[in-house]
Amino acid sequence: MIQLKNTHLQVQIHPKGAELQQLFHVPSQSDYLWNAQAVWAKHSPVLFPIVGSLKGNTYRYQKIDYQLPRHGFARDKIFLVEAQTDNKATFLLTQDESTLANYPFEFELRLIYEIVQNQLNVTYQVHNPSANQLWFSVGGHPAFHVPFDKERTYNDYTLNFNTEEELWRWPLSSDGLIETQPTLVSTTNNLALNKSLFYEDALVFKHLNSTAVTLSSVKGRNSLTFGFSGFPYVGIWAAKDADFVCIEPWCGIADSVDSTQDLTQKEGIICLEGNQTFERTWSVSIAEKD
Repeated sequence: MIQLKNTHLQVQIHPKGAELQQLFHVPSQSDYLWNAQAVWAKHSPVLFPIVGSLKGNTYRYQKIDYQLPRHGFARDKIFLVEAQTDNKATFLLTQDESTLANYPFEFELRLIYEIVQNQLNVTYQVHNPSANQLWFSVGGHPAFHVPFDKERTYNDYTLNFNTEEELWRWPLSSDGLIETQPTLVSTTNNLALNKSLFYEDALVFKHLNSTAVTLSSVKGRNSLTFGFSGFPYVGIWAAKDADFVCIEPWCGIADSVDSTQDLTQKEGIICLEGNQTFERTWSVSIAEKD
């Protein structure tokens, strides 16, 4: 386990999946990350080289069919710890025989974790080391414990997006594919949490005006702000009746119900030319009210 710390935060990352496993706020002596109890035994998986589900778990590239599980394979792979200091660590994953069997691309995927004061920055860096095109999606799936303390309840909390907008949800089919028409969830940028909100799976949003969302309770002392600038898709999800909420920044999205399964035509897919690098960063900060 790799540990980073300063006077505000202490975080832990496991080389398996380069998965964040602790987000401990020193002043409040609280861990804001979900503790991976049985209802959902993960903390913050890395989604690569796809986000969400493929239609029939299959995609087509250059007339050949390949299969990938939901959210890809990176979350189950052991990353190399490439560099580490007290407040920053870099993890590296590259292709191997098992990945090439169902994902015929060379790649270098780096996860860079850095704490700066009361904020954790998580960077996805994808480099194409070959002369051929690299097609991929990448995203995050961090889960935050709600309520933050024993004096609050789940329903005390609200997600407040930082720009005024209507929130249109793209529903998911029973096999995790994006339906063809969205439904209106909220006419404001505020989304009150309640567990029934996720009984029909995740809330999937496309191309929000906002670049950040704050999770807080008017009754509580602390707030959590999640920055997702540069991520065109955002998922909000929780397992049924669980005491957490996932805020998921995505560069990519599940297949639609009418997908052709052609990887190069997949919504949200990124094409990286040879020797080029793609980079996106999300952030999470903990603040105490005055």
